[in-house]
Amino acid sequence: MFKNLLQFFKGKDFLNQVLEDFKNMLEDSHSMFISVCSRLLHNEKEEDLEKKIYDIDRNVNDLEKDIRKRIIEHLSLQPSVDVSTCLLLMSVVKDAERLGDYSKNLLEVANFLDKPINKEKYSGLFSNIEEKISELFKQAKAAFIESDEDKAVMSWKYERDIAKRCDKIVQELAKSSFSVNEAVCFTLIARYFKRLVAHLTNIATSVILPLSELDYFDEKRRKAAPASPSVDADLKRI
Repeated sequence: MFKNLLQFFKGKDFLNQVLEDFKNMLEDSHSMFISVCSRLLHNEKEEDLEKKIYDIDRNVNDLEKDIRKRIIEHLSLQPSVDVSTCLLLMSVVKDAERLGDYSKNLLEVANFLDKPINKEKYSGLFSNIEEKISELFKQAKAAFIESDEDKAVMSWKYERDIAKRCDKIVQELAKSSFSVNEAVCFTLIARYFKRLVAHLTNIATSVILPLSELDYFDEKRRKAAPASPSVDADLKRI
């Protein structure tokens, strides 16, 4: 959307503060994801984890509200200034807020489990998807904050690969002999992982799309794009 988002923000105190708060939203959401995965996937016990997650999520929600309030106040005072940037920020802060919600959903799955996740079964289905999603958090933040088009496109490739894998996992689970509890919990994990990468990719690709096409980068590129390298190969290039 902007050739150089950082240059656009330069000298604009209002937008610089909003950008800083947005970066904090992404970092807080990433912290939530890491902590929840440690509990859910590795059965690591952290004291008062649920309180910690809900406190961080509340902070993310407050940042979203503050950003929206400042944007509205800014446009009320200067309705013809920075409109495109403000509309973009209104969109991506909602994506950032949803990241925290899906981390909370993953924590709920940990509470649904009858027993700790069978690591062999999990690895066979998911491999190391959670590590790739954690890397995508970093990549999406860099793509947006640095207005890096290459990282934005790379994020979309991540989203395609991870989303396809999550869909395949659900298909495999539908035909598996897993217990009902295991099958349901693994299915929820796959769906929540898929939604996380979708919101991260929306954030990353927002810097290279016109406002009218936000959230639809895949439709614009999917038909024309060649088969992407594996996510693991992409990781080595970053």
